[in-house]
Amino acid sequence: MTDSREAYLRGRAYGEDLRHLAVTAVLEKGMSLTAAARHFEVSRSSVTRWVERWRERGHLRADARGGDLQSWRIEAERERIFRILEQRPSLSIRALRDRLAAEGAVFGTSTVQRFLKRYGLERERRPGRRVANLRRKRAAARRG
Repeated sequence: MTDSREAYLRGRAYGEDLRHLAVTAVLEKGMSLTAAARHFEVSRSSVTRWVERWRERGHLRADARGGDLQSWRIEAERERIFRILEQRPSLSIRALRDRLAAEGAVFGTSTVQRFLKRYGLERERRPGRRVANLRRKRAAARRG
C-alpha cells in the first residue's frame, strides 16, 4: 500500500503533490478520471473533486477539517447572556438556555455550557437532581 493511501486510511487528507500529479495527468496528459484514479490508487470521486477544485479555485489545497464552525452564533449573544446572568447569577444552564430561547436566541444546552466554560462562568452541578429524576422514573415504571 502506498504512503498516501495509508495516510488517507488514517484519516488524513491526500498530499497536495499527489493531487497535483493526478490533476496534471487528467488536464494536461488527457488521462481519463477513472484511469488517473487507478494509476494513483485513489477514488475516482477524489480525482473529480480535485479537478473541479483546480478549475474553480486555482489551487489544490485541502479544506480545513474539524474545528468549531458554530460558536460565532452564541458569541453574538454574549452581552445579552452577561446581562441575564448579572440579573440572576444563580441561573442554571437549562434556565439560561430557556431564557435565551424566549428572547429568540435558540441554542442547545451543551452550546450554552461550552460558552459559560469559555468565560469561566460554569454552573455548579446538582448531583441530587439526577438521583431525584431517576427515582421518579423508577416509580413511574412500577406504576405501569
